[in-house]
Amino acid sequence: MQDRFAEKMSDPKARADTRLLGDFTGIYCRGKHRGAVRAPLASDGVVLGVYGRRAPVVCEECAELLVYAEQRRAFCPKDPKPFCSNCDTHCYKPAMREYMRDVMRYAGPRSMFHGYAVQGVRHLIESRNARKAAGAQSAAEHEG
Repeated sequence: MQDRFAEKMSDPKARADTRLLGDFTGIYCRGKHRGAVRAPLASDGVVLGVYGRRAPVVCEECAELLVYAEQRRAFCPKDPKPFCSNCDTHCYKPAMREYMRDVMRYAGPRSMFHGYAVQGVRHLIESRNARKAAGAQSAAEHEG
């Protein structure tokens, strides 16, 4: 494990974001990959205790996504980090970005039944505000 990764993952926001990705990926994996063999995630994030006492239990395909997402989150160039869907810099490879989009579309609505109602409302509000800001900036560029 890189020291730089460990340093970046010491940030409480990065840990919370990564833990959320793990929980959402777990929801997705249980729903979409029912017949797959699942095991606790083995990753640098797990070693650092990012996920708490229990690592996400996911299939091999979802584990690959989570390991990739841990790295992308740790080394995000934005500060403060926006939601990836609202970001102008896309650091995920196209295939992984599409896979994460599928995970979020599936797990997002179901997350309310797993204790994430407040975060879901916050996400909706922040996304709406980001779209408004982008629209205002676009309109100002066209006028100028």
